[in-house]
Amino acid sequence: MPDLSWMAWTWQTGLFFAGIGFLLAAMTILAIYRPETARVGALRIPTTRGDRLFISLLGAAFIHLAWLGLVGPDLWWASGLSLLYAALVFRMV
Repeated sequence: MPDLSWMAWTWQTGLFFAGIGFLLAAMTILAIYRPETARVGALRIPTTRGDRLFISLLGAAFIHLAWLGLVGPDLWWASGLSLLYAALVFRMV
């Protein structure tokens, strides 16, 4: 096992990367059992599930960075806003 002591691994960081890994695994399983077709949703461009996941993750990163710069280090509201954004991108609402 490589020496990872130089990284600031906290349980939150581990949970974040475990969540990303779970999402990628779930998307792979969905793609195998329910092949995806591009559809036009809330973004008004044809996207697949993988595209929408990537756009959601990218948007969440920008939301969190903007929140850090404008509001401060309390990121719970930014996380909620990111989940709302992801729901709108996936058009679950």
